[in-house]
Amino acid sequence: MITRSLASALVLSLAVFLATPLTAADDVPLAKDLTSVIMLLGLPCGQVVDARRQADNDHIASCKDGNRYRVFVDGEGRAVAQKQ
Repeated sequence: MITRSLASALVLSLAVFLATPLTAADDVPLAKDLTSVIMLLGLPCGQVVDARRQADNDHIASCKDGNRYRVFVDGEGRAVAQKQ
């Protein structure tokens, strides 16, 4: 079972990752990180199969199960996923 501190550490890691510029080689790690964040937030997804950058710290993640989420870092530095 994932502890709250582990979940916080993973979310913080994603925030740092999303703050860096993306290249084509970063697509697979980004999809894995977005999948982890969506899972940690308790939302259904399965696996992120496509991620599109909207802005710094702001992505649209398309899941294998058909769900889509806007995943971004809010003003407090927390990762947020909003169903689209």
